[in-house]
Amino acid sequence: MGATKKEWTREEVAVRILAGEALVVYNNQLLRIPQAWLNAHPGGSLAILHFVGRDATDEIDAYHCDQTLAKIKSYVIGTVETSGGIWEPLVPPIMTGWVRKLSHDGKTAWHNEAIPLPPSNLSSEILLVERDSCLLEASGPTLSHLVPPATRLSLKDQARHSAAYKALHNRIIDAGLYNTRYITGYGPEIARYLLLAASSAVAYSHDWLIISAVCLGLLWHQLVFTVHDLGHMGVTHDWTKDRLIAILLADFIGGLSVGWWVDNHNVHHLVTNHPSHDPDIEHLPFLAISTTFFNSLWSSYYKRTMVFNRVSAFLISIQHKLFYILLAFGRFNLYANAYGFLWRKAFDHRRAKGGRWSWWLEVIGVLFFWFWYGAVLKGCGSWSRAITYLMVSHVVTSPLHVQIVLSHFSMSTEDLGPVESFPHRQLRTTTDVICPPRLSFIHGGLHLQVTHHLFPRLPRHNLREASVLVKEFAKEQDLVYAEFGFISGNGEVLDVLKGVADQAKIVGMVADHEIREAIEQKVR
Repeated sequence: MGATKKEWTREEVAVRILAGEALVVYNNQLLRIPQAWLNAHPGGSLAILHFVGRDATDEIDAYHCDQTLAKIKSYVIGTVETSGGIWEPLVPPIMTGWVRKLSHDGKTAWHNEAIPLPPSNLSSEILLVERDSCLLEASGPTLSHLVPPATRLSLKDQARHSAAYKALHNRIIDAGLYNTRYITGYGPEIARYLLLAASSAVAYSHDWLIISAVCLGLLWHQLVFTVHDLGHMGVTHDWTKDRLIAILLADFIGGLSVGWWVDNHNVHHLVTNHPSHDPDIEHLPFLAISTTFFNSLWSSYYKRTMVFNRVSAFLISIQHKLFYILLAFGRFNLYANAYGFLWRKAFDHRRAKGGRWSWWLEVIGVLFFWFWYGAVLKGCGSWSRAITYLMVSHVVTSPLHVQIVLSHFSMSTEDLGPVESFPHRQLRTTTDVICPPRLSFIHGGLHLQVTHHLFPRLPRHNLREASVLVKEFAKEQDLVYAEFGFISGNGEVLDVLKGVADQAKIVGMVADHEIREAIEQKVR
């Protein structure tokens, strides 16, 4: 791996990255992340790979507690040469389609899974499409792959935003906002959970199946917010304790996988609204929030092409009409993603921290869920009543899916390059949903998504207080703090969906015209 040295130049860092090392800058120190830790990282390997060659100080501080940060020094191999204290970032290889994989001889080597699209009107944008298998694969990325394309952003301005964010983070810490409100925060929530569970059980015992199903769906809807906190280590702030509680709530009671959610959600937070990298906006063939998806983009998370063809063009052309219908069945999509993740992990020996016992516990939890929930459905008395109970209990959770998409679907999907700072990226791609305090429990407090994205480990019962400080920060840095009412936010999202739908209609009409012309030429 090479010996530790005092200071690394940008060129030397680039050479080592091209040689296959995962190097990340943190507080002007250079971290070398070994493959063993890439495999074991609780947040998944992609959370690290997206910051190879970049300054990830703000992201690392936002996502890790003090105990974890203290361990970082073991990965330090020196400092980096900067210009005025500012590191000039490189493009992570994964963002140009390069990943490390085991080759036939058992050694790790570069693999080119995708290639960048030709530059668009936005010069900083790097969007990926699957590499043509007929093309000869290069042995690895070159220096040109690591050089960031031109961007409209100023590195100095982004460094200023970053410095101000660090000061803001210290204010958040000094205000005690990382302290969990167990009594005043989670006390009322636990009472709400017990009330919903008891109401569902009592209604079921009286054969009031619709009421029972509604209460069960509301219970699932509310539990997700606490599972969200636990996945971010925002409750006990201890990984093992938070994960155990999360598995109980998510897997045993909700039938989902918190392991999948953490793996997916961390990537979403770090590359928010990037068409090629953020799984939370990759919903072809049903939804597309940007016409860039018409290019059949490659997903670095799902490791597949998001095919845009005649079928997806038709579905996208009516997506604004199907929107709420699709979200009504959103929980079934969560099942599919969760179980697919658990299946893949069954054959993946690169387990993250706690991966072995937590995987088995999740599998047991999911089996237990379908055992008790299956018994509930069987007890409904007939197939029609069971299906009704199934549908009602699942559709009731759909407001959660509406809330999630409101926070991002109407915001920017541009790629402004690795120069963009963490706070600038989060404020540009995220919006709040305005909600009075008395109704915030409906959103679980997560309607304050801007603050949550800036401080993901912050207990959500403290987000409202923290958001006041964030708004001051945004105003001082001349950044836009976006927020919409629930109704107007829905309107914004529908406008975006309709705009893309209209473009998809045009694409479909052009395709039909070309087909007719081709047929006519053959006939002649």
